Amino acid sequence: MFNKEVILPFLKSIETFENHNAFCINEHFYTYKELSNSVTKVRFALQKEKIINKNIGLVANDDIETYASIFAIWLEGCAYVTLHPKQPMDRIMEIIDQAEISLILNSSTDLLFPSIKTIESKNLKSGIIDNLPKLTDENSLAYILFTSGSTGKPKGVQISRKNIGAFMNSFWKTEIHINENDRCLQCFDLTFDVSVQSYLVPLTKGACIYTIPHDQIKYSYVFGLLEDYKLTFATMAPSIIRYLQPYFDEINAPNLRYNILTAEASSLDLVEEWATCIPNAEILDFYGPTEATIYCTYNKFNRFGVNKQLNGMMSIGKAMHGVKAIIIDEKGKTLGANKKGELCVSGDQLTPGYWKNHEKNSSSFFTVEIDGSNTRFYKTGDLCYIDNEGDILLSGRLDYQVKIQGYRIELGEIEFHARYFLKKINVVVLPFINKTKNTELALFIENEVQNTDLLIDYLKSKLPSYMIPTKTIGVSEFPINTNGKIDKNLLKLKIGK
Repeated sequence: MFNKEVILPFLKSIETFENHNAFCINEHFYTYKELSNSVTKVRFALQKEKIINKNIGLVANDDIETYASIFAIWLEGCAYVTLHPKQPMDRIMEIIDQAEISLILNSSTDLLFPSIKTIESKNLKSGIIDNLPKLTDENSLAYILFTSGSTGKPKGVQISRKNIGAFMNSFWKTEIHINENDRCLQCFDLTFDVSVQSYLVPLTKGACIYTIPHDQIKYSYVFGLLEDYKLTFATMAPSIIRYLQPYFDEINAPNLRYNILTAEASSLDLVEEWATCIPNAEILDFYGPTEATIYCTYNKFNRFGVNKQLNGMMSIGKAMHGVKAIIIDEKGKTLGANKKGELCVSGDQLTPGYWKNHEKNSSSFFTVEIDGSNTRFYKTGDLCYIDNEGDILLSGRLDYQVKIQGYRIELGEIEFHARYFLKKINVVVLPFINKTKNTELALFIENEVQNTDLLIDYLKSKLPSYMIPTKTIGVSEFPINTNGKIDKNLLKLKIGK
């Protein structure tokens, strides 16, 4: 399935559209022929190496050599492990050690890892290569993405070729149609899995990708790309749209045909406002953990009718083709309609597991008998329920629930009422431990507010006393991490200041 859905369409794009633009990177265009030449150079370098470990480190730069390296690695039957050049060196070395990386592809001008064999991809020359893709088992890995771990060490999520093939097959069944004339946004860091969709979808259809340079302010650069290049397909985090909100009156992007919202919950009122800026676009909300290969559910925004929501957040819709979703309680029992519990997903998109992490694998995956056969599920950690029509409503994270005075509460409910009172200004509620070791709540408001007494009075009229924040903190702009999500760890640093 990987060859059918990824490799063969990519090779066809290179052959059919060699003079079409494949990338626009920092205002410079690269054709499919140039991309192909770069892929060949990297493959030539890899074929000269005696590759023992198929996990190859890839420095995640924003350039043609880095994207070419991904396909060269795949064509040579290997997997890539992204290494972000701006992350702490200790963390990068931990990833290198865990993944047992002995070879790195690096397009940077600096030699970042002098103790490890490195191929400098900007300085490569062409050569005669074995041009056929290496025959590789579908269960072999395509990439490993390392995410934050509760132990303080990053944990590696393995994604197989079968996983990506299943994802691409499922993605096209959402009735999104891309062709060689489309202009597509890629605004996600390569260490984040949505980047895979953002480059694979265009490159398997002969379309052009527009990226965001690392040294640019992401939301303002997106604004410029929408306006200057009349993008037709864009995948974005809702946080980026919130940054664009002050400029909604200036934004008119009638050329945008599809807009995917992902990476975090989508506020319905924000989507409704944003929809006026992209009048001809089909807006889709996609949900999925890295462990289920990018996305596993989706929901189409209805411009002219009712959109399901919970606490102001759009429904994440129904499971994608080939994915099964169930809700379980704390004891692992499958729950019926409208019963809130943990969302679990299964299917061919499900990761083989965490890289060499037996303890995490044991706690995160389980097998149950469904329709006479054993089915392996992943516990997403998301609190949801499935309604009578099969739509999934996302309530929040299980680890985003807190106990106050013995009551288990959902912070999303507080955020919903605060946003309503503040006329859609963005808010975040976070727990903190006070001096007496008790849990209290801090309400962050994306605005330099002076007086919040009226807001607190309103919350008291809607919520029980134990759900009322004891601190309100104004922030001019919420910080965003490299994945496009609100950086709650940075917000927490402001508590007590």
